[in-house]
Amino acid sequence: MKVTDPEFIRECTHRYRTIHGRSPGEEEVESWVNSWPPLLEVLLAAKLSELHLLLEYELPGTSQRIDALLLGHRPGAESLVAVAVELKQWKYAAPHDAGSGMLHVGKREVLHPARQVGGYVNYLNEWVPPELHLDVEGLAYLHAAPPDLINGLRRLQESGPSAAYSILGPDDVTADTPPRLLAERLHCPGLQPAAPERVTEFLETRHRPAPKLLARVAGVISGHETFRLIGEQDEARQRIDSAIKAARQGHRGHVVVVAGGPGTGKTAIATRIFGDLCRESGANPRLLSPTGTLSQQLGRAVGESARGLIATFTTRLPRELNKDTSVVLLDEAHRARTGQGLRTKEFPKLLTDLIAECAVLVLFLDEGQIVRPGEGTTVDELQRMAEQENCSFARVDLPTQFRCSGSRPYLDWVDALLSPEAHPPRWSGDDYDLALAENPAQLEEWITGHIRDGLSARITAGYCWRWNSPDVPPLLPDVSIRWKDASGEHLWERPWNSRADMIVAGDGVPGRAFWATDEGGQHQVGCVYTAQGMEYDYGAVILGKDLVWTAQGWRAQPDESEDPALKHLTPQQYLRYALNTYRVLATRGTRGTRLYSTDPKTQAFLRTVLAGLSGNEGD
Repeated sequence: MKVTDPEFIRECTHRYRTIHGRSPGEEEVESWVNSWPPLLEVLLAAKLSELHLLLEYELPGTSQRIDALLLGHRPGAESLVAVAVELKQWKYAAPHDAGSGMLHVGKREVLHPARQVGGYVNYLNEWVPPELHLDVEGLAYLHAAPPDLINGLRRLQESGPSAAYSILGPDDVTADTPPRLLAERLHCPGLQPAAPERVTEFLETRHRPAPKLLARVAGVISGHETFRLIGEQDEARQRIDSAIKAARQGHRGHVVVVAGGPGTGKTAIATRIFGDLCRESGANPRLLSPTGTLSQQLGRAVGESARGLIATFTTRLPRELNKDTSVVLLDEAHRARTGQGLRTKEFPKLLTDLIAECAVLVLFLDEGQIVRPGEGTTVDELQRMAEQENCSFARVDLPTQFRCSGSRPYLDWVDALLSPEAHPPRWSGDDYDLALAENPAQLEEWITGHIRDGLSARITAGYCWRWNSPDVPPLLPDVSIRWKDASGEHLWERPWNSRADMIVAGDGVPGRAFWATDEGGQHQVGCVYTAQGMEYDYGAVILGKDLVWTAQGWRAQPDESEDPALKHLTPQQYLRYALNTYRVLATRGTRGTRLYSTDPKTQAFLRTVLAGLSGNEGD
């Protein structure tokens, strides 16, 4: 079957649907039809037809895909060679005022192809285990581009790291170009087919997960290591850099919003930008978060010397900001306190004051993670606020997520499950470990097994049990669940996480900010305020009776909540926060999640959309 055959495209569409749980868009299929044949023609002309070619290769741990990946080896060398190829149908592109790394293509703002390829190369270098001995190279092939576009793109990449990645156009791969020269231009000189076992090893190897964010912060800020940003993350960085450069030139007053769902890299971008700023002479930046969990974790990573630069943002502005030079990065902006009592006229006073006190304000948020009244803001509100304050405004969306094994189908499934009407398909994905537990003992057995294997795992629950424990140990068994099965009646009890602010609350119990990361946290149950902004390998989620399933969809029962911030709400008001809360809890696990509801009818509904635990799990 040829790549030009309609049947081949139909088969690719079918495989895409099977893997991702949704059909590819029309534009994506059109790009396959237009771009794959020119690539194959060039590979054949270069006598590289025996190389292994992966089309639409999904990078490990993320839903980001490389258009084409060539695998081979050079005689006498141990390394496997991978060449990432970015395919473009462009016939025109215009420079962007954000800098050489960005372009205008029609109404779209996109990365320079060489910069995009560089992100892929760096990402593979970081994710593939060193024992695989992989050498990674990359190029962009614009098969329909006129010479002036190719020359313009090359001029833009003359300096900087993207200069290492070739930009090829039709004139570089003409029919009369000698095969050896073609192979060189494709970064494949002397490349021979790799042994089948090496290709299999590459495809089946267990790629190391993305390095834990908080463990890397100290190295980033000290300049010892750099976060690798990719795709939209790199675009966000450049948009922020553009605002910072404008402020340095005397044009103060910029608001940049980076919006994205769970695991899209918002905190990674914020930390990378903050690390860059801290290395600059005379810099006066701030990295803020409304959650003590995140700011304390970052503070511990970078040491006491950074206290004041990294802070929890509640109701007071940071001290000693410079309105002409200070760049403020506000992570988890959906948790900012913005209630009616904290507003001047229509906007949150805290945010308008912050805009007035710094040169650039960058906010990272997910509107779907607002979990209580009086918190959060929206992109629309921030844009109107910037206009009122005579500030420039820019928005960057992050559709690609890197948590949950990069499984877009899983996040789509969670969104479908936790919509008010809840019409999720039965889960059939194979790229994320998801199942239903029949009782909390099964959840704990599952968590304990992963802890024994050296992985991180935690249990979380809706705030449906009274918090009677003191701040420090001994903690009380607050979360108490009874259930019956064929063997009789059972009781499962565990404490909530400690409310202490210190790193260790005592007696092997971590403080609340470190429940998700430190030894001992697996023995307590975390709530949304402790888990939000954090991640672990495996997460078990207990749905309380504050959110129950009915024939009409989800129904909220605020009287079942023990959260004082929410108990006064009507069921309809409470529903939004309950759905958002469980969405947050269900997206903390990077590799797998188990769900369990204490409400029998809800548990019965979950059985219709989820398989039970497999094998001997929970026995």
